[in-house]
Amino acid sequence: MIGLISATAAGASARDRLATAWPDRTRVYDGPVREAVERAFAECDQLVCFLATGATVRLLAPLLADKSTDPGVVCVDEAGRYAVSLLGGHGGGANSLATEVGSTLSATPVITTATDATGIPGLDTLGLPFEGAMASVTRAMLDGAPVTLRADTVWPLPPLPPNVTAGVAGGVPTPPARPGGDDPTGPAADAAAEPSPRPAVATAAPRRPLDGPNATTARSTPVGPTGPNARAPQGVPTPSAPGTARPGAAVLVSDRVVPLGPADVVLRPPSLVVGVGASRGAGVDEVYGLVVDVLRDAGLSALSVGELATVDAKADEPGIVGAAAELGVPVRTYPAGVLASVDVPNPSDAPLAAVGTPSVAEAAALAAAGRGGELLVPKRKSSPHGRPAMATCAVVRRAPRGRLAVVGLGPGARDLVTPRAVAELRRASVLVGLDQYVDQIRDLLRPGTRVIESGLGREEERARTAVAEARAGHAVALIGSGDAGVYAMASPALAEAADDIEVVGVPGVTAALAAAAILGAPLGHDHVSISLSDLHTPWEVIERRVRAAAEADIVVTFYNPRSRGRDWQLPKALALLAEHRTGATPVGVVRNASRPDGTSHLTTLARIDPTTVDMMTVVTVGNTATREIAGRMVTPRGYRWQSEGAR
Repeated sequence: MIGLISATAAGASARDRLATAWPDRTRVYDGPVREAVERAFAECDQLVCFLATGATVRLLAPLLADKSTDPGVVCVDEAGRYAVSLLGGHGGGANSLATEVGSTLSATPVITTATDATGIPGLDTLGLPFEGAMASVTRAMLDGAPVTLRADTVWPLPPLPPNVTAGVAGGVPTPPARPGGDDPTGPAADAAAEPSPRPAVATAAPRRPLDGPNATTARSTPVGPTGPNARAPQGVPTPSAPGTARPGAAVLVSDRVVPLGPADVVLRPPSLVVGVGASRGAGVDEVYGLVVDVLRDAGLSALSVGELATVDAKADEPGIVGAAAELGVPVRTYPAGVLASVDVPNPSDAPLAAVGTPSVAEAAALAAAGRGGELLVPKRKSSPHGRPAMATCAVVRRAPRGRLAVVGLGPGARDLVTPRAVAELRRASVLVGLDQYVDQIRDLLRPGTRVIESGLGREEERARTAVAEARAGHAVALIGSGDAGVYAMASPALAEAADDIEVVGVPGVTAALAAAAILGAPLGHDHVSISLSDLHTPWEVIERRVRAAAEADIVVTFYNPRSRGRDWQLPKALALLAEHRTGATPVGVVRNASRPDGTSHLTTLARIDPTTVDMMTVVTVGNTATREIAGRMVTPRGYRWQSEGAR
């Protein structure tokens, strides 16, 4: 919840505008300002104070406790000109909130956090739990000092600045072997309960601290104990002694408990899936204790557990649900039939009789991890004192899953590039695109972004490259003009991509829409886009589609209408339309829609001159109802508007 506080009539007016825009996210605090700030600070995740920054600082100062738990605070001046991120820029989300407030109130966001100001991604903003010397590593990144990136595997991180260089593959230090180990032997108490219809995924409560003396976690993960004599929470692994400190700072990406030097930070990817089985009535302490013990003995960090997985019949088992809440992760469930089809090393008759599958823990973990999952810890049972075991668990590591964002850049104007597209460009560590499109948005990229660009006619090569980079674990943006799914890069890329990568589509303003906005409202009723390029589509197919649109009286926008080597297709297509429409039918011709050198003119089917058209042009031909009105091309919606009670 966002608390809103104001002191004057002008501040109250802006406050009420924000409250109206965000009714479900905000709460207005009235009364004396000091008391209102104190109540909001205690009750809300974020605050927006419509006060002077000096006054806000004085009111907040006595309330501050720790930046990992204090709410984010944005301060808006009396005139509503600026939204200042004052407190908790990263941990409290104030930087993002300032941008949102600025957009809603037409104010300028003021963000002074060093990483944001320099375009370097803050490691504490990646949504990954972390441990270690975050401040020191961030300072080194900002100062241009050498920083080494060491990772067990490649994860789709945003671009890091050039002074962050990759270490040796698999270069995360390995701690000494722990005593004991995994004991997958013995019977499993996998399950016993009647199936109950429940949602497949249940969201759990925030994660509680689980990692030891080096722990310094993001806001959702409270700070752990520090110092050589600190006592870790029960069942929590304590990292091995760091040993000799390496020179310089290092960023580690690992799900293992690793030794950290004084200038190291470790990011915890959500790479682990814990499969859990439990007999009816198994307690939270037994299930949670088993999970923690197994992770400790395997040298794995609980902060990298992404979810618990089990059989549908256990979706509401209190011990499993409670353990997930303690870990702060969701529970994912699968039908018994699905789990029975998973090949596991340790099947058992007990769960087969109870819930219809020979494995719950191993099978559920492998199913949730997906293709390439690695079984790190086979099924292991709990060890309660003086009674039979009632829980089992297994741990699987997911294969790294890269991310491919297929981004539409719009027709060319910067203000028609969507905010979502900009966010994806800044998130990607690898950018793949046509060289002229890369030039359009190069200034939007973060420092350190790797750019792979090529010329015209190499679309399939770019698609294969982008998918390959995503399969290697990177965060990739593949760009195209207009909407990337319309005569652009989405089709060849998705034809190459399998389910081993995450694919995100970012819509863009198409050339047809940009041209239509310039012409008036030519697409007010049914319309179709047809490319006249026969480089990939036989002309016979194109002609059949044009004839169908002509006979159906549909507005047509022609893409790729004419080039030096293809000069007869547009006249032929226009002639086909003329068989079903009069010569007075309006035709709009728009070149470089939305760009500074753009041109447009309105003509008719009888008067259009194809020689004025090139590959940078779209041609829109109206239907039999399209009219020119006040110099604009308008196609009626085709509805007869009637007032209430007209019949």
